[in-house]
Amino acid sequence: MLTYSFTDIGPDSLYMHLYKCIKNDILDGKLEPGTKLPSKRAFAKNLGISSITVENAYGQLLAEGYIFSLQRKGFYVTELPRVMEKAQEEDTKKNIKCHALDENETLNGICDIDLVSNCMHHDNFPFSIWARLMREVITGKSSALMQKSPWGGIMELRSAISLHLKQFRNMEVAPEQIIIGAGTEYLYGLIIQLLGYDKVYAVENPGYKKIAQIYKANNVACKYIPIDSSGIIVDELKKRGADVAHISPSHHYPTGIVTPISRRYDILGWASSGSSRYIIEDDYDSEFRLAGRPMPALQSIDVMERVIYINTFTKSLAPTIRISYMILPKRLLELFYEKLGFYSCTVSNFEQYTLAEFIKGGYFEKHINRMRNYYRNIRNELMKRIKASPLADKCEISEEEAGLHFLLDIHTDMQDEEFIDICRENRINVSCLSQYYNEDKDDVDMRNSIKQHTLIMNYSGLKYDDIDTVIEILCRVIGV
Repeated sequence: MLTYSFTDIGPDSLYMHLYKCIKNDILDGKLEPGTKLPSKRAFAKNLGISSITVENAYGQLLAEGYIFSLQRKGFYVTELPRVMEKAQEEDTKKNIKCHALDENETLNGICDIDLVSNCMHHDNFPFSIWARLMREVITGKSSALMQKSPWGGIMELRSAISLHLKQFRNMEVAPEQIIIGAGTEYLYGLIIQLLGYDKVYAVENPGYKKIAQIYKANNVACKYIPIDSSGIIVDELKKRGADVAHISPSHHYPTGIVTPISRRYDILGWASSGSSRYIIEDDYDSEFRLAGRPMPALQSIDVMERVIYINTFTKSLAPTIRISYMILPKRLLELFYEKLGFYSCTVSNFEQYTLAEFIKGGYFEKHINRMRNYYRNIRNELMKRIKASPLADKCEISEEEAGLHFLLDIHTDMQDEEFIDICRENRINVSCLSQYYNEDKDDVDMRNSIKQHTLIMNYSGLKYDDIDTVIEILCRVIGV
């Protein structure tokens, strides 16, 4: 039976230490594909730990795709593609120095309750701390506030983000690799200029429609790539001649799919097999995985330097704080400096220094933990009341563990457009999964695969007092 030591495990919890031990043995080949793992009870007894610890470790490995389960048989090691063995080849050749229909459209004045837009109630923003830090920045950094910001952003903020990513996501990122920008839309435009207008950019289908709109507005070729239960389909990337794949592997919007480790390696293998291929990893709401640890970023296992990582503070802090960042592979830094280094940073020094102090002071971590608990409670209460209502026999809930939305399959004969319109007449804004498909009129298979009657329940702006109203209106619309 597997045996691991639990002495000197550092700051890790018991289950995280066990998770890492098993994961490393899988990646190192010590646990071969198809190997059956010990039962939770026997494993716990052998290691001298609780069954809950083993269950949590298995749960995280299962969520990330390192293992799979068979009903009444147990847990088994997943077969992972070995595509990263040529990892450092190009690194030795070059030693380059380090120098989203708009889902956020509001319906203020039309709908009383919005289950579509990403928003935050003002009571949840740490105004007192933010205001104090702003005053300290004004008095303590008055000279620095008058200086031109470096093209990538002030180093204090980039260093703070680098440390946060190391602690929160276990990502090894040099501050020089981080580029600050006013919103992800601006950063997408920089990436297009960096990689080239002659490239074919691929987006997920279904997916966040604004991404495709941005590529089309920049007059670049944009292909819609279908997804399956594991994420974007790699064979379709090859078939459609994609050069750049824009994906959200840690939590796909709107389906909620988490791409397992085997598919992630497949995607990395696709990128590493072409000299001009890159992956844009959109990790927009990684902080809000509500069960288990956050999914490891694709960037953290990218040894071929093919992943451009993007994240934003608009989801974790407030939609009106337009501060986002991207992490460039070191191989692209010099090219970025040569082609785009003339740009000025689009975020003011004042906001950058304030956010840097917010992160360095530990306030950002506390805010995330508080908001994660808040959103978990909102989600749990919403799901509990749905299950206790007449809706229970007319719907199924899925993909509720990550991000700030879940899917609600409704049993109705109404078309989605009609359902949405009736909800809006009742002053509630909802969206359906079918709205996020980019349909090719000549693609019969795509038309047939579009799923109807699946609501996307975005609860980021939902208040406790509105939950009963939401359920009452949905019951009225469905007729139960």
